[in-house]
Amino acid sequence: MTGHQSPRLSVVVVDDEAPARALLRELLAGHADITVLAECANGFEAVKAVTELKPQLLLLDVQMPKLDGFEVLQLIGHDTLVIFVTAYDQYAIKAFEVHAVDYLLKPFDAERLADALGRARARLVAGDKPPTRALPPSAKETPQPLERILVRDRAEVHVIPVDKVDYFEAQDDYVGIRSGGRMHLKEQTLAEVEALLDRRSFVRIHRRYVLNLSRMAKIEQSDTDSRFAILADGTRLPISRSGYVRLREVLGP
Repeated sequence: MTGHQSPRLSVVVVDDEAPARALLRELLAGHADITVLAECANGFEAVKAVTELKPQLLLLDVQMPKLDGFEVLQLIGHDTLVIFVTAYDQYAIKAFEVHAVDYLLKPFDAERLADALGRARARLVAGDKPPTRALPPSAKETPQPLERILVRDRAEVHVIPVDKVDYFEAQDDYVGIRSGGRMHLKEQTLAEVEALLDRRSFVRIHRRYVLNLSRMAKIEQSDTDSRFAILADGTRLPISRSGYVRLREVLGP
């Protein structure tokens, strides 16, 4: 790029294996424009580091304990460029569907890493920001009903088991997750969450509410023919006509 100075790159390295992190740091040391802000051994550390340090680039492993690479992306937002660094080739398509800069398959050499870093620099120069990553929240190959919800609160990550959720509530561009007496907010639509839930346990009872059936104590009907789901803790949620039909389909006559 004649006449232009390459942009500096601030980087966070995420891998659960210490030798892999050490190798990346050694290879990155050969690039004068790279600043490694942090090394993380798991997904929770990665979310915290990205939130607090705001790196331009994440070198991210896929399969890790606690949170996998795709779950990390689900939590960190869309301002950080990502290069996946992994020993598994089966996630490459998913990686590019979430607009990763590159996908480095271990083992790789210094030249291959340099090529990936070049792609990241080019995106920075062009001012390209990653589009919204609306992709599978985990690296699991076979889609299964959602078992846990991940919610970021600043640098903290809450892991909420789905069976502990009372109900989900649509709140503009967010979904409210009522669990354990608290309402958590997640930047996701109610429809997106509903599509991942077990339809035998969760029912869309209203355009604003998806209810965990195990929390419902009874259905109450008012004088105006309006219906409400009464939860075990006394919470009242409205049931629409179409929601009542869906309830009867699951619960039976």
